[in-house]
Amino acid sequence: MTHAQQFSAVIEKEDGWYVALCPELDVASQGKSIEDALENLREAVGLYLDDEDVKAMLKNKPVSNPILTTFTV
Repeated sequence: MTHAQQFSAVIEKEDGWYVALCPELDVASQGKSIEDALENLREAVGLYLDDEDVKAMLKNKPVSNPILTTFTV
């Protein structure tokens, strides 16, 4: 059984699609709904994490959780 990892997702609507980005890994996907975009991102991140080179990189560099905030200019 694999160890579950938690990541962030930033979702924006773009040209009728929802685009989901995992900022910790710089992996993105899309879907027609927020739920679809998030599910597609989950699958894309899972495939990304299956790569042996990525596993080696993450072993030596832990993933940090970004801080999401807003600001006004």
